[in-house]
Amino acid sequence: MIDVLIAGGGPAGLATACHAALAGMEAVVVEPRATPVDKACGEGLMPTGAEALRALGVRPDGWPLRGIAYLDATGSVTAPFPRGLSGLGVRRTILHEALAKRAAELGVRVVAGRVGRFRQRPDGVEADGFGRARWLVAADGLHSPLRASLGLTVTSDRVRRHGLRRHFAVAPWSSHVEVHWSSGAEAYVTPVGPELVGVAVLSSRRVPFDEHLAAFPALRDRLGPACSPVRGAGPLRQDAKARVAGRVLLVGDAAGYVDALTGEGISLAVRSAEALISSLRQGNPEMYARSWTRLSRRHRVLTEALVAVRGNRVTGDLIAPAARRLPWAFRAAVALLA
Repeated sequence: MIDVLIAGGGPAGLATACHAALAGMEAVVVEPRATPVDKACGEGLMPTGAEALRALGVRPDGWPLRGIAYLDATGSVTAPFPRGLSGLGVRRTILHEALAKRAAELGVRVVAGRVGRFRQRPDGVEADGFGRARWLVAADGLHSPLRASLGLTVTSDRVRRHGLRRHFAVAPWSSHVEVHWSSGAEAYVTPVGPELVGVAVLSSRRVPFDEHLAAFPALRDRLGPACSPVRGAGPLRQDAKARVAGRVLLVGDAAGYVDALTGEGISLAVRSAEALISSLRQGNPEMYARSWTRLSRRHRVLTEALVAVRGNRVTGDLIAPAARRLPWAFRAAVALLA
């Protein structure tokens, strides 16, 4: 019987497998897609996430990020990461390749397929087609089928936001992630290479990427030619009743997701993976549930507040002006996320 069967070979699943292998546990990852896997993603790692990857022995090529900038039609404000910390802008495919390479170095076995039906036993989990494991980890993404099969998905009637991402061939003009604000949408500009930036648009409006981009004329005029297809994801908010159900544990987006507004998704996934394996080593999965709550608390509180303000017709366009008027508060918020 293997120790950990992981459904999903994205960053969360591979990071969990790497931590398991480093802890002396046998991990098997089940993933239907070939490496590298691309998806809609802001592609910016906060400093804590970049450090968590380095501690895991994963150092993908990317672009150093020094802070966050908010911009709208009337001005801008910047906040550096505290204490000289640095984040990382990295293509999703490059990050995935680096994690897959590290997992292979550590002896993690990756098999093609999907974890469908499974049965929990007192001492393990039986997954059809993949045998028995002491623990099953659901790392199967934003719309996790395993989370749904466990009855852990919470239906939300809150605002439904979606994300679209595309890359442009142009040299980065800033060492910050730029967040451009317009009425009803944000455009996140992340440098990911010497001649490449990614632009991700978040909004509750379901219109094509180019129509969204037209709301940011200064940004649009600065971009080079598009060099990747548009990829989308959403609805972004996905609530889970719990992170642990018997011998099944949820990690990454499957564990619940508020919004991409603060860019913490990958960082939280990598850090949560370490906490998950630590709890299993001690035979106490509920310890992971508490750790996940602690690791995600600041991110969830800040993101919930920003999404609530953004979704209000009266206050929705005041976030960037407020950050300019209260730069100390903006710097403090960025420091919390770093």
